[in-house]
Amino acid sequence: MDYYNYIKSLHLIFVITWFAGLFYIVRLFVYHAEAKEKLEPEQSILVKQYQLMQYRLWYIITWPSAVLASIFAFWLLWIMPQWLQQEWMIVKLGFVVLLYLYHWKCHLIFKQLQKDEVKNSSNFFRVWNEGATIILFAVVFLVILKSAINWIYGVIGIFLFSMLIMLGFKFYKRIRERNK
Repeated sequence: MDYYNYIKSLHLIFVITWFAGLFYIVRLFVYHAEAKEKLEPEQSILVKQYQLMQYRLWYIITWPSAVLASIFAFWLLWIMPQWLQQEWMIVKLGFVVLLYLYHWKCHLIFKQLQKDEVKNSSNFFRVWNEGATIILFAVVFLVILKSAINWIYGVIGIFLFSMLIMLGFKFYKRIRERNK
């Protein structure tokens, strides 16, 4: 099992790059939605550039990172099947399922924006961007603390953290509107 730490390291690296891709793609969605509010020719120039940036980020970094993180995760579970008997791992896998759903929804939004169909506001995307952050916090705390026994406190903590994010979002929105 000398290779265990190598597999774990690769899993962690690709989880980090996967999250980086998710964080940045939604930020690009924000910019894309805002570009649709610009006048021509600025709108066309910006939309074309954001579509290109989204395409490259999504298919060169985010999707490959998601796939590789998953492959190394399954490999780790194959090496250490006893983890599947631990409560914290079951809860963590629940959050991973949420992450896959979040990723898939981002993919659907990405496909719409590639067709220049903007169905959501930049404010929606700003709030949507926090979804990955909440999942990240939950997973990191579960993995480090390895405790699902206090999952109720964890859910309360994530809820409070989400409320803080939303308050910060509202505060930032007021500042942006005041500066317009």
